[in-house]
Amino acid sequence: MNLGNSLFQARKKCGLSQEEVAEKLGVSRQTISKWETGETLPDIQQSKRLALLYHLSLDELIDFDMDVGEVQQAIERTSAALEEKVDWTKAWGKKYPILLTYQQDVDVEHYVARLDALLKDLRNAYGYSELDAFLVLKDILAVVWKHRKQKTTPYRKI
Repeated sequence: MNLGNSLFQARKKCGLSQEEVAEKLGVSRQTISKWETGETLPDIQQSKRLALLYHLSLDELIDFDMDVGEVQQAIERTSAALEEKVDWTKAWGKKYPILLTYQQDVDVEHYVARLDALLKDLRNAYGYSELDAFLVLKDILAVVWKHRKQKTTPYRKI
């Protein structure tokens, strides 16, 4: 996403018009429009003022991604009770259908035993709680996936 689009998305998220932003910054509406279309860029002082106005850090403003922000806010707002009600396999299965069908083909118990051993190892070696061990293992799997997608050597501590 480019800076202009980030500025546009951040302004919309705050519910402000170009006119309102222009008035608060002491510039013309056309200036705001040019920033949002990428025709020109705000200077660093104006960028800082925009970040303050939009309740973002300068880094957040530059990299503003409404979808990521909304997902992060949804995670923060989700209670433990709601998490228990959600069928995560079914929810993610809409995007990744394999999650709805693999049980018919895979010897799940075989992998449960192997993963359980890894979780036990994490708990014993590092003193993690059950939940923390699950979260660490999930994160390790994400690292493996990232390396496979990038076709790089998996992480190895030297």
